Formats: sequence, structure tokens, C-alpha cells
Amino acid sequence: MLPQNNMFTLIVTSLIMSKPFVYNKILIATVVIIVFIACNQNNKAPGENALAVNEKDSSCCKIPSRFASSKNGDDATSSTHTSTNGMVWIEGGSFQMGGDNDQASEDEYPKHKVKVAGFYMDVTEVTNAQFAEFVKETGYTTIAERKPDWEELKKQVPPGTPKPDESLLVPASLVFKSSKNEVSLEDYSQWWEWKEGANWKQPQGPGSSLKEKEAFPVVHISWLDAQAYCKWAGKRLPTEAEWEWAARGGLSNNIYPWGNESINNGAMKANYWQGSFPATNTMQDKFYNTAPVKSFAANGYGLYDMAGNVWEWCADNYHNDYYKMLGSDEVSNPQGPDKSFDPQEPYTKKRVLRGGSFLCNDSYCSGYRVARRMKSTEDSGMEHVGFRCVKNKSE
Repeated sequence: MLPQNNMFTLIVTSLIMSKPFVYNKILIATVVIIVFIACNQNNKAPGENALAVNEKDSSCCKIPSRFASSKNGDDATSSTHTSTNGMVWIEGGSFQMGGDNDQASEDEYPKHKVKVAGFYMDVTEVTNAQFAEFVKETGYTTIAERKPDWEELKKQVPPGTPKPDESLLVPASLVFKSSKNEVSLEDYSQWWEWKEGANWKQPQGPGSSLKEKEAFPVVHISWLDAQAYCKWAGKRLPTEAEWEWAARGGLSNNIYPWGNESINNGAMKANYWQGSFPATNTMQDKFYNTAPVKSFAANGYGLYDMAGNVWEWCADNYHNDYYKMLGSDEVSNPQGPDKSFDPQEPYTKKRVLRGGSFLCNDSYCSGYRVARRMKSTEDSGMEHVGFRCVKNKSE
């Protein structure tokens, strides 16, 4: 990983040294893309050691954040939907929440007792077909489809960053790109591309489409977009505790939704990256990107893709020390911390994601573990980010 305070400078320097320095649109575009992907790389709090890197804090733990938008994502019509079709009832109960093996990161500890009330949960991640119905009925426009607002954007980049050319402030999103060779797994800019026109309807950018992908999970969805869908559907996002309780599928202190057998052993259990990330995917699971929902076995509660495929948004703010803040007593129906805090980007508000994606691999990210925590900003949507909903019994 590059020292966070120097990443922007080093990128620019390397560009200058690699070819004659011509301050043209190509250079501007490259620098702006790196700023977007780095997302506050220069925002370390005073006194923090920018060189200190926890080996378990791999780049998988820092999903690159999209810039802010001028709209807040609440512009969707509320619904009177009351159906629980496509959902399963998850009986409430108590469990030990947190890391179960030596792959666990610091923010997964301490393991602590949590009690959750029962709830309905979507059997699958929200699909393209379901999201298309929402958009057709409401006319909703996702964050990735909106033109960036520079006044909002400059709040999330280093002070003094010059305004980019207007031709660069266009609707876009982050798309995965494989590398030709082995690269540092601490530099996520090596496998993310800022692509104009990429959104839920064009997952890989212009030229791609949802043809024959109605049953695939919708992607490029920000937390704000997911909230808007939930409002329309008469549902809500799960709390982090509800999500983990559901993912465990009735098993106690097991590493994965299916138990403790390694994801790399036995039958294929989830959509994840096989091979050398990010250069070679052997596709033993038959999928390079996302997979149709229900492509792999459900867990004990009948839920599909609680491991792999796409990261799923939770309702909670992210705080790296939240579990420590809860204390030793059992906590009932935790809603997450009042305020967000990520020491890697201390001035950026983030929400929790769970479940891993098709890009996860044990070599750098074990996101398919039921206790694995991830975080990103509310306006960030990427090719491997989606969601599923829950609903209270009384709703």
C-alpha cells in the first residue's frame, strides 16, 4: 500500500517521469480518477502514522468510495406494498457475533452476545428485474446515473484540488478490470476503472446490458439507492446484527454460512475469485463476474448468496471500534453506532456492507466469512455492490 498522504503525489510524479509532461485531458482524467478512487487519501487525521499498515487491513477492507451527489437518494415514492413474497421468516434469537478464525480483522472483535428479534428477509439479493420494476414505477435515477456536483465532490478530495474539466464531470461508476500481471494487493486502483456510463443498466459500461440478466443481482447500487428501493417496496435494509444472524443460518460460531469447510474445498459453495487475483480467474464456479441468484446452495434459513456474488448494504453506520463500545453484556437489536468512524478515512461517513463478492479470494480478502465487515460511503456504488431487504412482522 502506498503511504496515504503521498499516493496522489506519487501517481502524478510517475506520470510525469514516464512520458513528456503534457497537461492535457488524458493526464487530468487519470489524476481525477485516482482522486475519486483514493477518496480522501490525504485526509489522515493529524498525528496518525500514515505508514502504519495492519496486514489484515488489506485493500479489500477499503472499497473505493464514489464522490458525493447533490441529491440525497430520498426521491422515491413510498409504497403500500405489504407482501412477503420472495422472503423467508427468520426466527429471532441470541448468538455470539464477531470473528471466528484467524482471518478475522480487528474490527470483528471482541466477539460479543447479541439478541435479535425475528424478521423477514429477501431470499435472494435484489435482482435486475426487481430493480427495473422499481425504476419503471417511480422514475428513480441512481447516483451512478447523475452528473457529479463539484461543490459536493470537493468536500471529499484533498484541500486545494483543482476543479476538473467539465467534460470529466459526467455520470460514471467503478468497474472491475483484471490486470495482465501480478500487482500489489495493497493498491486497489490496479483493478478498478472509473468508467463513464457504467451504471445498473450497463454494469460493465457502454456496450454492456442486462440482456438475459434479469435474475442477476443489481449492481452499481449505492446505500442511498438501496434506501430508496426499500422505501418503495415497504421494506428496509437489515441491521448488521440481523444480517450476520441470518447469514449464520442457525449454525453456532461457524466461519461460513455452510459451516467450517474451507471455501476452496469440496463442492462449489459461492461465487468468488478462484486463481491469482486480480490477474487470473480459473472460473471453477463457472462465473467471471456476478452469477444469477440461487446459483449455489442456500444456507440453513433458505437464504441464497449470503457469501460471495455481491456485497450487501446494511443499515448501520460503520465504526471500527463499535464492538468494543458495546461492552460485555448482551445487547438486544443493536442499530449500530450513532456516528461513523473509519481511521483509514477519518472524515468520511461510511455504512456497513456484508457478504463478500465475486472478487473475494483468501489471498487478500475473505469477505465470504459471516463475520467479515466492510464499509464504504453512502453514495458509493460499484460493479460488485448490491443489497437485499428485510421486513418486520408487523409491517
